Amino acid sequence: MVKLITLLLLISSCSHYTAEELRTVEYIDTNKYQGKWYVIENIPTMFEIGAHNATETYMFDGDNIKIDFKYNADSFDGEIKSYPQKGEVFNKDTNAHWKIKIPWIPWKFDYLVIDIAKDYSWCVVGVPSKNYVWIMARDKTIPAETLTGIRSRLKEIGYDISKLEQVPQN
Repeated sequence: MVKLITLLLLISSCSHYTAEELRTVEYIDTNKYQGKWYVIENIPTMFEIGAHNATETYMFDGDNIKIDFKYNADSFDGEIKSYPQKGEVFNKDTNAHWKIKIPWIPWKFDYLVIDIAKDYSWCVVGVPSKNYVWIMARDKTIPAETLTGIRSRLKEIGYDISKLEQVPQN
């Protein structure tokens, strides 16, 4: 019952805002974006608490997206958890606003690419409520000065960066 209530609170925090409140990047080249990303820091959902070696792998087929989110639970040697998701590009002008569907939840969530390196070496994904955010990179680490800049920009647009948690990678 507690998990159900928590899930409903999570869902409501992601869904009662409009996507216009959070701006996306100007354009995402889906061919460059697809592939594996390491989650460096996040404001975690209830499913991500204690995650180690978290990765998100994206595959695009036209406007359709397949996402495979994987991590080790609670330690580097923990059980491997996998959460496959499907989505679609919602804003076809930018390719930076998606609607994502989690299999056991009956509706879709806004997923916005809000910052990205010109060379696609790192990206930041947020949700309209600003309750969750993911800083991801193509490598398991990100330069400290890059991370500092990302955090600064997140704070400027209203994220509570004190809630950011490092995701252990090895």
